[in-house]
Amino acid sequence: MPESEPAPGPASGPAPESEPASGPEPGPEPASGPEPGPEPASGPTLDPATQPDPAPQPDPAPESAKKRRRPWVRRVRRAVLVLALVLIVPLVAVETALRVNYMGDPADGTYTRNRDAMWLGHAWVDGRKKDADVTALAGRLKDTGVRDLYVHTGPLEHDGTLPRSVYPRARWFIDAVHRELPGVRVQAFLGDVLANGGPEGLELSDAATRAEVVRSAGQVLDTGYEGVHLDLEPLHSGDGHYLDLLDDLRALTKGRDAQLSVAAHQIDPLPHLHSVAGFVADHPKWWSQEFFGQVARRVDQIAVMSYDTARLFESTYGGYVAQQTSLALEVTPPTTHLLMGLPFYYESNPSHWGHAETVGAAVRGARLGLSRTDPDRELFGLAPYIDFAATETNWKEFKDGWVR
Repeated sequence: MPESEPAPGPASGPAPESEPASGPEPGPEPASGPEPGPEPASGPTLDPATQPDPAPQPDPAPESAKKRRRPWVRRVRRAVLVLALVLIVPLVAVETALRVNYMGDPADGTYTRNRDAMWLGHAWVDGRKKDADVTALAGRLKDTGVRDLYVHTGPLEHDGTLPRSVYPRARWFIDAVHRELPGVRVQAFLGDVLANGGPEGLELSDAATRAEVVRSAGQVLDTGYEGVHLDLEPLHSGDGHYLDLLDDLRALTKGRDAQLSVAAHQIDPLPHLHSVAGFVADHPKWWSQEFFGQVARRVDQIAVMSYDTARLFESTYGGYVAQQTSLALEVTPPTTHLLMGLPFYYESNPSHWGHAETVGAAVRGARLGLSRTDPDRELFGLAPYIDFAATETNWKEFKDGWVR
């Protein structure tokens, strides 16, 4: 709606002087006499010298002074700009680097070495699965390179013990897999929440608790499992008590001719990022590359949980997996079997965007990292997580990109 015109104001120029009013003709001059004095003023006469000076009027503030009246505004603006530069510029640089890392073609021959693995849910050992389910699982896996199954057999109690009642059908499942899939190993997937991630959990610093974890591992090996797969979270980088536990478990599994495998956190994509994450969050996302290598040297298999990365695009997620693969290969000895995890599930939340974290991008990223770092590595594979959430698209992308 247009604004109304301003109301008319006074004329721009000064008002004209009035003409003298007409009056009677002047009469004869009065008789001579003393000149009349001036008429007295109607009020008391004030001496100009005694009148106070008028109050001085303040000069108008210059424009620069007006701007200085709110200095906090400038400080806030400057702080916002600095924060934007600190947060946005590095983020853009990282995303760009990951996108570039996803470019190029994987080397020929970087396909399955028939040393892949898969995480399975608890339903396989608690009585919910039947013979027909094992037959269907075998049909899924027979044309792939999956040779190890990590079947969820825990969780451990916070004191490290494992009730036998939580895996009553384990022996049946192991026998069924050996019948349907000769040559495939079945490992007991044991895990728990660590106390450093909240008020309750398993306390690694307690020697008695660690001893119970080792006893629980021997218990599942007695059941017939061919290995122990350990997943303890959230595990801070550099935890010496965890390394002590792995040393004790390795002595046990080696004496039983069994496998020791672990699920591993991701490696710092930027130097010392795990320190920053550990300072601002109780759940550390990354390990240092050095600590990853220390863990890798103590186990037979190490599987990187290379999902839940918060990447927004397929290209940057694939570039991230390529980076993680290279970082892991650099510090994993050739005698340790390295596996990169694949997201066989779909979620959409700030830590996992399903449209970005696809199996196809993860497979291609792993192949790129393998091509650039150690294309001839034999003890290398991929590990889908997890069977009960897998879609047909997940299986197709896995087979098309990796199984040749």
